[in-house]
Amino acid sequence: MTPVFILVRPQLAENVGTAARAMMNCALAEMRLVDPDEDPLCSRAIAASSGADEILRNAKIFKTVEEAVADLQKVYATTGRPRDMIKPVFTGQGMAKDIQARQAQGIKCGVMFGPERTGLENEDVAYADAIVNIPLNPKHCSLNLAQAVLLTGYEIFRLTDSTAEEYLATPNTVPADKTELEHLFTHLEDELEQVGYFRSPEKKPRMMRNLRSIFLRADLTSQDVRTLHGVITDLRR
Repeated sequence: MTPVFILVRPQLAENVGTAARAMMNCALAEMRLVDPDEDPLCSRAIAASSGADEILRNAKIFKTVEEAVADLQKVYATTGRPRDMIKPVFTGQGMAKDIQARQAQGIKCGVMFGPERTGLENEDVAYADAIVNIPLNPKHCSLNLAQAVLLTGYEIFRLTDSTAEEYLATPNTVPADKTELEHLFTHLEDELEQVGYFRSPEKKPRMMRNLRSIFLRADLTSQDVRTLHGVITDLRR
């Protein structure tokens, strides 16, 4: 269950297409259009969707905002301008968490986006239960339609995304195991011993601990270890 994204009076077919592309990036499937200026299935829209034309083909078109939100139980209006209305105002992240909680209760939600030139009118916002205002540079917070859709959609998507915040990419190899690392450290220690690196024998254990720490911080892969064995051997030769 994902929220409906409602584009109110979009002006350019290309923008509808790029909005569909942004929605598919964020695993959002249901688009609704209110009185679009151009055919959302024209060639320019399809091309701009970059493979997300499924969303365009399934999009529902309505004449008014009232009709577009009729079956929804919670509606959020995205806007960068202050409104003379008393309504809850969410950041993108706050909106995503609120939607997640409400959808868990079976509540059907929708997010509205205004025309490219003017944004939503007050009459449109009046149909919303809450406002979404994404914090940006106050001197320049204007977004195009696809940007607004992507930023809003991403906040929703990332709540269910389990990708680690950081990981080591290891194409064609794997992280080195402790046996491989111990062989490397033994090789390094033997070669350093041969070239007289340990001038003070009493300092050797501490020096090897320091070298070990350097390599362990590097998150070496099996390929890295093989490469370092070759480097050590050639340096010795």
